[in-house]
Amino acid sequence: MKVVLFGATGMIGSRIATEASARGHQVLAVSRSGQSPVPGVTATAADASDTAKVTELVEGADAVVSACVPPRDGTDPRGPFLALNAALVEAARTAGVRRLVIVGGAGSLEVAPGEAVVDQPGFPEAVVAEARAHSDALDFYRTVDDLDWTYISPAADIAPGARTGVFRLGGDQLLTDEHGNSRISAEDYAIALVDELETPAHPRARMSVAY
Repeated sequence: MKVVLFGATGMIGSRIATEASARGHQVLAVSRSGQSPVPGVTATAADASDTAKVTELVEGADAVVSACVPPRDGTDPRGPFLALNAALVEAARTAGVRRLVIVGGAGSLEVAPGEAVVDQPGFPEAVVAEARAHSDALDFYRTVDDLDWTYISPAADIAPGARTGVFRLGGDQLLTDEHGNSRISAEDYAIALVDELETPAHPRARMSVAY
């Protein structure tokens, strides 16, 4: 499978590149720096919000994966991040690529019907805007009915760790363990994402991943 991966040098993106490449997929790693996150993986520099450039890069791909994150420069990330996702969708349409998989956020997951994680007392104020930017992106994808997109939310806590291959999949609800913790390693998240790429089971839907 030919996969074009945006945000490839980030914490999650680099794990996705590693997992997909290890399974024999042809990965084009795209980032602002143009650096390869994995030895042997082809890389190029581009801005994911540049529709024309993205269209050029995804031409002929089997799937597009976005591991992009909202801006973290202190400005309001919601508008720019929504524009970036809109550009990815438009580029995929123009290039004729139907499969789009998005690394999402956990803030929009529900702890109870209609009650999102981001709205709970104690949610870190420093990441509220980023969480809402991810939520805006999910709302946008739910209006896209001509592409086979999947939005994959991680657990509340995602960090580098072990590749165990043992985890649970869910939908719109926050997954927690018997102690009430919600966590996943970036390595196991990458497994779940590449599994979904290879065998789509959540078309035009959000799925979640946690231990």
